[in-house]
Amino acid sequence: MPTTDRADVELRLPAEGAYVAVVRSTTAGLAARLDFTIDDIEDLKIVVGEAGALLLELAEPGSDLTVEFHLGEGRLDLALSATVVPGATIDRDGFAWLMLSTLAPDADARQDGTALRLTLAATSSLLDRA
Repeated sequence: MPTTDRADVELRLPAEGAYVAVVRSTTAGLAARLDFTIDDIEDLKIVVGEAGALLLELAEPGSDLTVEFHLGEGRLDLALSATVVPGATIDRDGFAWLMLSTLAPDADARQDGTALRLTLAATSSLLDRA
């Protein structure tokens, strides 16, 4: 995923649960624009919901949730980030991470001080499972 390129779409929202629906809707709209199947879009919405849940439970009160979308040919890369409570880390043994890593095997979480960045890459072929 590009880390220095400007995002094609960027959202900055309060890090509150009510706004995860906005992120899910935006993700679905962009994936539809890239001709993802309905099943792939539904899986992607689950992934984004789980990613948002992981970040929000660690987020500093009053902080922002930032989502960057990079669009490619049949590909959607996302980076979700938030300022988190000092010392907070992603629970990679929990159900949310299990769901996230199952549906988006390239998912990664990187923490730099109190900033947590969660990256996801999705393609139609990546989301298709036998």
